[in-house]
Amino acid sequence: MTGVAAEMVTLLETLTGLGPLPRVQALHVPPPKADGTRVGEFCAIELEDGSLGMSFMLLGDTLATLRAPRADAALAGMPALQLARSYAQHSGAQRALGFAAVNALTSHLFARSGYEPPAAQGSLGDLDLHPGDHVGMVGLFPPLVPQVLATGARLTVVELRADVLGPRDGWEVTLDPRQLERCNKILSTSTVLLNDTLDGVLGHCRRAERVSLIGPGAGCLPDPLFARGVTLLGGSRIAGAAAFKAALREGEPWGASVVKFAIARERYPGFEQLLSLARGRAR
Repeated sequence: MTGVAAEMVTLLETLTGLGPLPRVQALHVPPPKADGTRVGEFCAIELEDGSLGMSFMLLGDTLATLRAPRADAALAGMPALQLARSYAQHSGAQRALGFAAVNALTSHLFARSGYEPPAAQGSLGDLDLHPGDHVGMVGLFPPLVPQVLATGARLTVVELRADVLGPRDGWEVTLDPRQLERCNKILSTSTVLLNDTLDGVLGHCRRAERVSLIGPGAGCLPDPLFARGVTLLGGSRIAGAAAFKAALREGEPWGASVVKFAIARERYPGFEQLLSLARGRAR
């Protein structure tokens, strides 16, 4: 159990004060034809009220487990909060499913409170890059590399995969997270929320001016992350549920059915305020 996971679940437990929470409606997993594509990297949990939450599913045996016969049937009707607890109490596929439920319940809270996360202003975690900046990228985002370099910033990528190591033309890939201590701006994949590397990564980012955590699966409560030094959480809000589910089911791109958001720490109202707003709207 990680501190962040436990704190997120504890916050979500308080939502029971608003009344009964929705149960799990369905698990959505892309078909084998999507393997090797971005679409094939994420599953989604749908709640009875239509709330959806995504989770990365390529760690360990998660994908094989979720594609097992009747994997979805075992989840249908389960209290969403019960499944969310798996994020803090389990590993592997159960942890991934728990995280998807955490994201779905976060979406549920945002809707009940009337809070809509601000739209992202770009793909680089709103880092506002300039010549002289040194970006630490946690997890290689190949499409973003030329965007970073085009700003005149330096780039160091920290990876877990040894097969991508080495110097490049104007940037480098390393296995050593201590190299993040040389960087003044950090762009991290949200996969750190699932692979137990979050605390280690943030421990090397204390000197950074900005720390952005981004990815389609970053739909969770940002409060515990902001308390640990993250300055921006960027994810994807599902704006067209029917189109998203159809695309995921068919293994087709679902980007047109989501809106990328970016929640900045200094402009986020906070969990307690959202809970208060949800209570007020329920009266």
